[in-house]
Amino acid sequence: MTASDVAKLAGVSQSTVSYVMSGARSISPQTRARVEAAMRELSYHPNAGARALAGRRTNVIGLVARLPGNTDVAALLPFIETISASSRDRDYDVVLVTEDEGPAGLERLAGRAIVDAIVLMDIRRDDDRVAAARKLAVPVVLIGVPDQPQGLDCVDYDIELAGRLAVQELVETGSERVILIGETPSVWAENFGFVAQFAASVEDAAREAGVAFEVYEPDAEGWAGFTDFGSRVSELAATSVGIVARTPRAIDIAMQILQSHGITPGQGASIVGVCTDDTATAFRFPVTNVSPEPREVSRLAMETLFGRLDGAEPRHEVRLVAPRLTRRATTAIRA
Repeated sequence: MTASDVAKLAGVSQSTVSYVMSGARSISPQTRARVEAAMRELSYHPNAGARALAGRRTNVIGLVARLPGNTDVAALLPFIETISASSRDRDYDVVLVTEDEGPAGLERLAGRAIVDAIVLMDIRRDDDRVAAARKLAVPVVLIGVPDQPQGLDCVDYDIELAGRLAVQELVETGSERVILIGETPSVWAENFGFVAQFAASVEDAAREAGVAFEVYEPDAEGWAGFTDFGSRVSELAATSVGIVARTPRAIDIAMQILQSHGITPGQGASIVGVCTDDTATAFRFPVTNVSPEPREVSRLAMETLFGRLDGAEPRHEVRLVAPRLTRRATTAIRA
């Protein structure tokens, strides 16, 4: 039994059940009696973690995200908006922490009773915050997956599936060669696991499909890293080339360079990008995209987090949301 079952039987919201258990809000005697009766009828007992929180709830969720200089801030907005909306629905506020204080920052948030739970983003493969997160007295959910996720609840989209979907689309629409726009040295230095996973999945899918494959590695941020990209694609355009771009910035630069070389995206070369639908449809040529489903990832993370706050036992598992491909103007079936 969960707090949701108690809420249904008592005819109240889950947040009301939470308030009865925590004492964080004033509840009428009649409502409290209904909730307590429902708990007895269902033999519902909040776990030790929930009992430990009783009487000291702040009704604040901590959202911790590191923002290095190469971060695509626009890509963070769907996460922030969904996490904030989910929190408001439960009468919680969100405090956004962007300073990279490492483990000390997490311990400060939890140790000073500033927040009731933490959502931790921008997870590196060997993230030094992960060990600290396992020891905190408040629930923690990671958006992202470290190399060692044991003992933590992690939510993300299926990055490997995203790479396979992109290649599958290019092959189905006639591409005989796949070019993956790789990462700049500064991105590789961040040590995000998903970067390597995505690159490996694109390469594996291309090899399995029997098409030629190569990586174009920008050697600097922005336009400066793409100095010979247009000439390279022009050389290969006659062989039906398909391009995979992992970020909106890479999509934008690639499309503009193609057009400057007289190549129309979707005709002289195909492009599949990893980005949201809103971003994909904002380009001059609507981009065939694999959506990382940031809102669904965030919704699942908050569902997991509030389950913990409502007394559910920790699942300590990695939950992946399936990405979704939508064909648009930048891929077209060629005879």
